[in-house]
Amino acid sequence: MIRKVLTLLAVMTMCLSLTACNKAVIREKEHVIGVSLANMSEQWRLVLKEELEEEAAKYDDITLIISDAAGNTEKQIEDVNRLMEYGIDLLIISPIDTKALSPVVSSVYSEIPVIVMDRVVEGYDYSLFIGPDNELIGEQEAKKVLELMSERNVKGTVLELRSENLASDERSDAFRSVMNEKKLTTMNLLIPEATRDCAEDNLADFSSYAANNIRAIFAHNDYMAYGARLALEKLGKEDVIVVGLDGYPGPGGGLEMIKSGIIDATVSCPTGGIEAIRYAVAILNGESGVPKKVLLRSTVIDSLNIDEAKEPITIEGGKIRVGYAQIREDSAWRKANTDSIIKAAKEFNIDLEVKYSETSLEEQIEQVREFIKDDVDVILLSPFVEDGWDQVLAEAKAANIPVILSDRSVSSKEDMYTSFVGGDFEEEGRKCGEWMLSDMGEGKARIMELLGSKGSTPASLRSKGFNESFRDNPNCEVVYSAYADFNADLGKIVLSEYIKENGLDVDYIFAHNDDMAIGAVAAIEAAGYRPGVDVKIMSVDGTKEALKMVKKGKISCVSECNPLLGPVLMKAVTDLCEGEELPLTIVTDETVFTRDTDKSLFKGRKY
Repeated sequence: MIRKVLTLLAVMTMCLSLTACNKAVIREKEHVIGVSLANMSEQWRLVLKEELEEEAAKYDDITLIISDAAGNTEKQIEDVNRLMEYGIDLLIISPIDTKALSPVVSSVYSEIPVIVMDRVVEGYDYSLFIGPDNELIGEQEAKKVLELMSERNVKGTVLELRSENLASDERSDAFRSVMNEKKLTTMNLLIPEATRDCAEDNLADFSSYAANNIRAIFAHNDYMAYGARLALEKLGKEDVIVVGLDGYPGPGGGLEMIKSGIIDATVSCPTGGIEAIRYAVAILNGESGVPKKVLLRSTVIDSLNIDEAKEPITIEGGKIRVGYAQIREDSAWRKANTDSIIKAAKEFNIDLEVKYSETSLEEQIEQVREFIKDDVDVILLSPFVEDGWDQVLAEAKAANIPVILSDRSVSSKEDMYTSFVGGDFEEEGRKCGEWMLSDMGEGKARIMELLGSKGSTPASLRSKGFNESFRDNPNCEVVYSAYADFNADLGKIVLSEYIKENGLDVDYIFAHNDDMAIGAVAAIEAAGYRPGVDVKIMSVDGTKEALKMVKKGKISCVSECNPLLGPVLMKAVTDLCEGEELPLTIVTDETVFTRDTDKSLFKGRKY
């Protein structure tokens, strides 16, 4: 067992440029963690390195070996190979080129655990991905810029100041999407280096932008924002709003820039270094509850909230009390989900009270209010629908009771709840779409979509991911869609009525869960057609019954939505009550099942 001790002597950081490293020295500690960083020239990477080192120093039997790829993909591949030669027990990697590094990561993963940071590699051959939610960050930046422009009653063009990379592209797309909705004009200025000096130099001739009425600047890091402010001051343009990104504390960081009035606001972008070491320790210890994907929390920071501090959770009596508002459904998935959570609570020695709702928003809200009145330590919530939660979540926040969302999310702002634990619904739908594209080849596809419950997170996101997967393919068309409420009987009714009116004139059916797919199979067979031959069916969940149909060829593809969230949820609750800050999103491990899937993965299903 790895033990925590607060001593800097506990970790040894080595530079791989020193080829004479002594393996015996490396093995003085029980566990060796190799780290391959994309570079150490960006401030974000330097903060990541510092966090990794400081967190690893809290454990007395870790050796940390850090390599710097210096922005060179070939060198990073060589670094990873050298780390493997040192006999590391776990690899943490922030890849430069995800496509080039994907086979390397896959090869390492076949031997030891791998934690991928910042940029996710292709496929799923890794233990855990930790990174920011770039789309959310872009949206937060846009909303803050709009808020500041409204407060100051200014109208005009917003300038984006950024360098070229994948994360910046994703944030920019989300930023401009919000701005376009509000019909605001944006300009995009790419600069070669994401530094203060480069930003200042490129904005020195502000006259070229003056004609476009620039009134606000979104810089993709705080140091570029600082450079922008320096250039604006020289040009007498002090009234332009400047918003940055990163929000680092300490001298020269974004928080100091806000306090000194250099920038108007920033959005925090955590590196994940602390989380990487904590999860690495959990993996090396064989602990349960380690997820597949972690999206870190980003927060909008300005002069009004910069000094806000979260009150710590205090546990009286030594046992954590958790209230759980769960949906009452008869599906195999929901039963397995509930059983997993109840079992894990016992294993983690957590006092869990479960209240069930008969799919009613109002009933669930009252249940949450009862938990607040009972002063539980943490509230778990599986919301029936996304909307309508603002008021009661505000009540929980005022009572200093954190709310963790399980399985389904809400439309409320991210600061209204602590974390979401569950599957990646959008990715589940996308996986089915990608399988369909691979199966259809150059042919055409008429598609039916069986939707889940209207207004529910799984239904909206699975549909989004599925449809986006073939958005640019003119050969794919969704010709019919209908809600069947995740219910087998309704799935059967929808298919029966459709076949009665149209015959079976679709090539593929995408059902948002296995129950609806199973109902569809029954209707197709009752009408004299052959599921898997006359029409191919895709679904989401991975229940025993559905996987039996995959083996028989009746269902062609199942994208797993793992209901066994108990260990991950209870680890999150425990971490939270021990003072750790939870990520915004914690995603469980999920796979895709077809007739070609390794048979061993079908065995031992618990639902």
